[in-house]
Amino acid sequence: MTKIAIIGANDFQNPLILEANRRGYETHVFAWQEGAIGERTASHFYPVSITEKDEILRICQSIGIDAVCSIGSDLAAITVNYVASQLGLPGNPPETAVIATNKYEMRKAFRDAGLPVPTFAKAVLPLSDDRIAELLRTMPFPLIVKPTDRSGSRGIRKVTKPDAAVLRESIENACNQSFEKAAILESFLTGPEFSCECISFNGSHTMLAVTRKFTTGAPHYIETGHIEPAGLSQDTLSRVQATVFKGLDALHVLCGASHSEFRIDPQSGEIHLIEIGARMGGDCIGSDLVPLSTGINFVGQVLDTALGITPSFVPESHAGAAAIRFIFSHADLEHMQSLEAVSPDLFFRTSETLIPEDKPVTDSSTRYGFYILRGDSPEQLTRAAGLEVQA
Repeated sequence: MTKIAIIGANDFQNPLILEANRRGYETHVFAWQEGAIGERTASHFYPVSITEKDEILRICQSIGIDAVCSIGSDLAAITVNYVASQLGLPGNPPETAVIATNKYEMRKAFRDAGLPVPTFAKAVLPLSDDRIAELLRTMPFPLIVKPTDRSGSRGIRKVTKPDAAVLRESIENACNQSFEKAAILESFLTGPEFSCECISFNGSHTMLAVTRKFTTGAPHYIETGHIEPAGLSQDTLSRVQATVFKGLDALHVLCGASHSEFRIDPQSGEIHLIEIGARMGGDCIGSDLVPLSTGINFVGQVLDTALGITPSFVPESHAGAAAIRFIFSHADLEHMQSLEAVSPDLFFRTSETLIPEDKPVTDSSTRYGFYILRGDSPEQLTRAAGLEVQA
């Protein structure tokens, strides 16, 4: 029997577990034990943190794993690369795990590949007054401060003007959220934000979908929802593809899913890469929105490429429009319930947890749940989900 190691067990990883189960594969799932759904759906569950690379490798060696994969997690992608490399299984080279999970190293790789990049700098603790003064002098404002090695909107802040106290606080906050205790500062990119979902095999890339992102806006830019298709012209999509593929090559992405975030400059129309994850997009983008909007089994492609099988691009279902909306408050929950009462056919699925508490949402990990819609057009779903573009 084909044995698949899956790194991670939460609701965003479960579609991968279920697809592997559906194919008759034996699923071996690794994650910190906290009652996640994957603990119940896996053939075998191991209460091992996804960061414990060597312990996961040891267990995979003893099992005789045929493939190792994950979806939607930078931390899991690091372990996937490591274990696959050590076992001689399909995956990305070790350097990809470094530059695709560290925003500062990624910016340098994009710059070296000739891609347009904003002005950027790195800051670490402790912060001297001289370093703050240097950053105030050399960085253009407004700027974005974020941890070098985190995702999910953690530690992100927009600093609108050169204020030493605000800049110091923002950098310290980002560093404290960072695993390596470092922050990256970038000049602020304007324009609507999107992501591009791709699959790669033997170094060849295929663009599957482009997603429109909705956020809370400044200062933290927490995602409120996503829509596919994004409504871009064919010319723009061609330019997006060329830019993203150049970025994937710069990060040495050879195998598996990728999630590339970018903005389109409202004046020039230039495509500005924000970052690329060498893994499927989180927020159910890859696992649900891509197959709903294209008919292509993206999760199945992740399994295929991890097994060294050429991925299939034959649609398995009807292509339409798809959206995800996140729950931030009781008002969001009431909106969902009202929509479900009036238009139940729009609903594809909802998450397990939906009841908001009295604590504010501070990043993607503290959102209270989500629901996924499918319909005839992105405009229909944008209105239905009450999604709004924020500056």
